[in-house]
Amino acid sequence: MRTVEGGETVRGKSWWSPTDSRLLEAVLVLAAALVGLFGVLLPALGVAGLVDPQDTRETETLTTTRVPGTVTDSVAGHGMTLAGTHHADLVLAAPTAAQRLLLALPDIVNSLFLLLVLALLLKIARTLRDGDVFVPVNARRLSVIGLMVLVQTVVAPVLTALTTQLLVRGTPLAEQVPFSATFTGAYVLLAFLVLALAEVFRRGAKLRADTEGLV
Repeated sequence: MRTVEGGETVRGKSWWSPTDSRLLEAVLVLAAALVGLFGVLLPALGVAGLVDPQDTRETETLTTTRVPGTVTDSVAGHGMTLAGTHHADLVLAAPTAAQRLLLALPDIVNSLFLLLVLALLLKIARTLRDGDVFVPVNARRLSVIGLMVLVQTVVAPVLTALTTQLLVRGTPLAEQVPFSATFTGAYVLLAFLVLALAEVFRRGAKLRADTEGLV
């Protein structure tokens, strides 16, 4: 954007077209619909027993074998089966409603986080229609996205570990399944990169506000 004599403002030609904006928005809406369907709706229907529920949880186990890499003998109890070496599959033959909820809860919560991120990205994408994303509200949206990614990095593994402990509590498997939460450094890095980008947007918006009308 530039200002000519007489105060008239003329916008320069942008490489980003309205068609590009609509295409990006459509992709984000489609992604949100898929996450909502496969990450929230279908697991919720499984909890309610309306579709086949989730019956397996990947977990760590204290069980070991004499030959590394082989599958251990299954340990059964209370309708559960634990099979694997260190990284095992906890399988519930006929999970109750409470067990179905515990199995599905981590995936549902993760999907809800992702839906919030996609909703904020859609709001940011819509500002591209005006050809300018460096506005204060987008800086705030990026800050929220960065914080949500950081929170999810902590919440997701802890929630998975807690629900796994609740699943095996009071069964013979409890002693073989430790409380284990694995945190991914890549997501922490991604969160800080998004927060840094939010600061870039914030400073860009402030710089534009300070210099607007001076040219």
